[in-house]
Amino acid sequence: MPGRAEGGTLPQTRCRTACITPNPALVFSFVSYSTICGGETGKRRLTEPVPFWKHKTLRELDGAEWESLCDGCGRCCLNKIEYEDTGEVIWTDIRCKLLDPTSCRCSDYVNRRAHVPDCIRLTVEEVETLTWLPPTCGYRLVKEGRDLYWWHPLVSGDPDTIHAAGISVRGRTVNETDVHWDDFEDHEAEWPGEMPAGSETPPSVQRSPIPGKASSR
Repeated sequence: MPGRAEGGTLPQTRCRTACITPNPALVFSFVSYSTICGGETGKRRLTEPVPFWKHKTLRELDGAEWESLCDGCGRCCLNKIEYEDTGEVIWTDIRCKLLDPTSCRCSDYVNRRAHVPDCIRLTVEEVETLTWLPPTCGYRLVKEGRDLYWWHPLVSGDPDTIHAAGISVRGRTVNETDVHWDDFEDHEAEWPGEMPAGSETPPSVQRSPIPGKASSR
């Protein structure tokens, strides 16, 4: 399979996938949490016997359930480079100009297409075919029949755990308006497509000293 040529690059296209997640305003409003959590609001864990993501497929989800699967990490809103002859997709740390770098939400979701005409919305069909969805993505996890991690807002009941666990793009991106297209390759990054080390285990159950046992140091 041909790869990138030494001393140069292959023809490439900007892989625009910014803001393809459902409406962040809906995902993290307590309206959605109220719908999912049986009418109660506030930061709390789901109390239904079997959470919907454990017994439903993506195609079986209703609108509120689908929206709530978006964890708000902002990774999908990073620009990517696709090499035309191989189809290889490379992540960058360059965010869509509409992505708020602190909240990791779209700053103008309703009117986003007026600013970013090629912005698309994630669908079941795309989840089933896209190869670059990060391993942390709630849609990918459900598609693969796996459980959500502790930091997902549906599990923790708190949208801030996505940041505390180091899953979101907060503090690690640059605005696309500050980077010329010719310089995109200088911003290639691997972390958007990876699981942060140690993030799979909740802090409360991570390894800690055994009471009464002397340190080995």
